[in-house]
Amino acid sequence: MPALHLTKVAFACDSVDYLRERIAARAVDGEVTITTRYRPTRHAELIGGSLYWIVKHRLAARSRILGFVEAEGEKRWQIRLAAELVSVRARPKRAHQGWRYLKGEDAPADVAGDNSGLAALPPKVLDELVRIALI
Repeated sequence: MPALHLTKVAFACDSVDYLRERIAARAVDGEVTITTRYRPTRHAELIGGSLYWIVKHRLAARSRILGFVEAEGEKRWQIRLAAELVSVRARPKRAHQGWRYLKGEDAPADVAGDNSGLAALPPKVLDELVRIALI
């Protein structure tokens, strides 16, 4: 069965580089957490999947989902993510509030996993090509 993923808007991030810096600044022991009000109903299926970040109306990068932890005294949940941010082949995606499920077969491929040579490009060049919809 293909993995199940989430999509989420990278709030106030205008580029993947900025999102990468933000995640690196919050990382502790190779992990970063984001807080959400509700635990996803299908949370068990999401572990091992990824959270795909929406940057400027495109799925642009992903972080592997490590697990879910209830935040003490807050009535909220923390989504534990790997601190490594993986660039993906950008795909248009409308912004939305909160998170949404994404089926494994609908998830974009990693940039590093294709033979196009895109992984060798500097991140700023890659962001610009995505911005003008050439990739």
